[in-house]
Amino acid sequence: MKDALTAVGPRLRRLRKERNYTLSALSADTGISVSTLSRLESGQRRPSLELLLPIARAHRVSLDDLVGAPPVEDPRVPMRALRQDGRTIVPLTRNPGGLQAYKIVVDPSETEPDPKTHEGYEWLYVLNGRLRFVLAEHDIVLKTGEAAEFDTRLPHWFGCAGPYPVEFLSLFGPQGERMHVRARPRRP
Repeated sequence: MKDALTAVGPRLRRLRKERNYTLSALSADTGISVSTLSRLESGQRRPSLELLLPIARAHRVSLDDLVGAPPVEDPRVPMRALRQDGRTIVPLTRNPGGLQAYKIVVDPSETEPDPKTHEGYEWLYVLNGRLRFVLAEHDIVLKTGEAAEFDTRLPHWFGCAGPYPVEFLSLFGPQGERMHVRARPRRP
């Protein structure tokens, strides 16, 4: 922070000179005395918000420009899809150990279910298509807009239940946390 404050004075002087402002003209536009402006530029006076706001207004720049704030990082989450066994898996979160979110697309195939188990709790929501969901002794088909929630310690498997790929969201909590939305399969 000290380095950032030290850099403000030279930045103020450079900006004023680029705009062909004299200290007197800037003083008249901001209401800040010439001596205060001079001390700010030379680093003899610590910049404060009360001093920087009118200077930013007079130069028509943002406060971030005056203090040299770092640029805002790109807010987009990089979507690096993993392609594996007829599935495209797109991680939507990047926080290891916490709740994980994935978008999964499963292509149609003749693959036989091979249920797996692991620690955690999972919630599924079908975005598009039909999802074959095997959970212990249940063999269920979820359609667009349907959801399921289950303990991943039960043997489970997902596959495509139609001639077109199925897209679904998966929220997985490794600590066995339960989700808030619950859906039960319809009884035949």
